[in-house]
Amino acid sequence: MNFFTFIPIFLFVIDDAECWKIFHRGRSVGGNLGLPRRNKNGLFKDISPEKWFLQNLDHFNPGNNQKWKQRYFVNNQFYNGSVNAPIFLMIGGEGEASAEWMTQGTWIDYARSFGALCFQLEHRYYGKSHPTEDLSTKNLQYLTSQQALADLAYFIQAMNIEYKLNKDVKWIVFGGSYPGSLAAWMRMKYPHLVHGAMSASGPLLAEVDFKEYFKVVDEALETHSEGCVSAVKQGTNQIEILLRHMIGQRNINKLFQLCDPIEQSVSNTNDIANFFETLSGNFAGIVQYNKDNRIGKSSKNSITLDTLCDIMVNDSIGPQIERLATINHLLLDTYDQKCLDYKYSKMIDEMRNISWEAESSEGGRQWTYQTCTEFGFFQTSTYSPQIFGDKFPVDFFIQQCVDIFGSKYNATFLNDAVDRTNLIYGAFDIDVTNVVFVHGSIDPWHALGIIKTRSQGAPAIYIKGTAHCANMYPKSDQDLPQLTNARQQIAELIDSWLRL
Repeated sequence: MNFFTFIPIFLFVIDDAECWKIFHRGRSVGGNLGLPRRNKNGLFKDISPEKWFLQNLDHFNPGNNQKWKQRYFVNNQFYNGSVNAPIFLMIGGEGEASAEWMTQGTWIDYARSFGALCFQLEHRYYGKSHPTEDLSTKNLQYLTSQQALADLAYFIQAMNIEYKLNKDVKWIVFGGSYPGSLAAWMRMKYPHLVHGAMSASGPLLAEVDFKEYFKVVDEALETHSEGCVSAVKQGTNQIEILLRHMIGQRNINKLFQLCDPIEQSVSNTNDIANFFETLSGNFAGIVQYNKDNRIGKSSKNSITLDTLCDIMVNDSIGPQIERLATINHLLLDTYDQKCLDYKYSKMIDEMRNISWEAESSEGGRQWTYQTCTEFGFFQTSTYSPQIFGDKFPVDFFIQQCVDIFGSKYNATFLNDAVDRTNLIYGAFDIDVTNVVFVHGSIDPWHALGIIKTRSQGAPAIYIKGTAHCANMYPKSDQDLPQLTNARQQIAELIDSWLRL
C-alpha cells in the first residue's frame, strides 16, 4: 500500500525499517524510525546477538495454546545489578528490529547514565518474528496493537523472572512513531509492569482521512522558502494540463521517467491517483525526516527541505513541472530505480503476496493491514488548498484495503475499526502518568499527537524545527539547541520517575 508519508525499554519502541518501503518502487515510506548513527569507524559493534522468546499467538483466547518465537536483543554493559537499577525496553515497530539500536541512540545515553539493563523486543509479524506460516488475511487476524501490547507484558514478566529482578524494579519504555503510541498505551494498559514511557512522534488519534498530514507538509515548505509552495502548485497544475492531451502525456512519460506509458492509464483513476500520490510523497518523506541526524546507507539522508526548495525556486532548470521532474529523478537515482512505477495493479499484486519471502513482507503488507483494521492514517489529498492536487482522496486508500484483503475491509468496516481504536485507547483523552509526549513541528505526525501539556504527570515537549523522532537519534554537533534541551528534559523526567 502506498503510504509514503504515512509513518525504545526504557521500553524503546522503534520502527526500524529505515522508513517503510513502497515495495514496488523501493522508495521509503511511512512514519517509522530509521537506523541510528554508525560508530565513527563505520562499523557496528555487535554486543547483542539475537535471542528468542516463546510467545503466545493469541493472548485473548484461553483455548488457543499455540506458541511462536519472538526475537529480542539485550545489552547489559551498563547494568550493575543493583536493586535500584532500572530496566529499559525498546519496543519494535512496523519494521525489522535492529541490534544497532542496542548501542546507539539517545536511549543508550540514558542507559549509561542510569545504569540500565536494556532490551529490545521485535514487534510480532515484523522482521524475523513470524507467528504464522504466512501472511494470509486469515493469519493476520493476530496482528493487532492489543496483541503487541500483551506480547510486551508477557515478555516483561518473563524477564523479571529470568533475571531475578527485584519485585519493585522499574521498567521504562521508549517508542518512536507507531511504537511511540505503543509506549504510551503500554503505560496506560499495564501500569503494574511499566513505570514510565517516552512516546516520540506517536499518533494517538486514529483517523481514516489523515488530511492534516499534507497541511503540515505545505506549511513546512511555505515557512522554509518563499516561492517553494507556489512553484510546487504550479508544477502540479502543469502536470494536470499535460494529462489532457496525447502529446502532453508523452512528455510526462519522458519527464518523470515512467515505467509504463501514462497515456494507457489516463482513464484509470487508480493509476492516476497512484502517480500523484507518489509525486507528493517525494516531498512528504523528505519533510517528515528533514535533517534528522541519523547516518544511513545511501545519500538519501542528505536530501532535505533545502534540497527540494532550492530546486523548486530555481528558474534556470525550466518550468515548474521540470523542477518537479528533477526532484523525481533525484530520488529515483537515490533509490537506484530505473523508472517510476505508478501502476496500481502492480502495487496491489505485490501487496497480495502472502509469502514471508515476498518483498512486501518486509513490512508493507503487515502495516497496510494494521491501517486497514485499526488506524486509517491515510495521507490523502483532501486538505484544501492542496498543492499536490486532489487526485488521491480517501476512497483511493480504502479501495486498496478492499483490493488487498477483501470486500469486508470497506469504508464502513474501517470507520468502525477506527472508532473502536479511539474508544480502547482514549485518543487525545488518554489518562496516564509518567509519560512524556515528544513531537517535532516539522513532523506531520504531530497533528495526531499531544503537543501541549494537559496534565502535570504527562507533559508534552514540542520541538520547533525538528522532524520525526528527532530526539531518539544520537546527538550531533549540528543539533538545534531546542533539540538538545528536549533530550535533557527527558532525562530529568526519567530521573524523577525513578525517584518515585
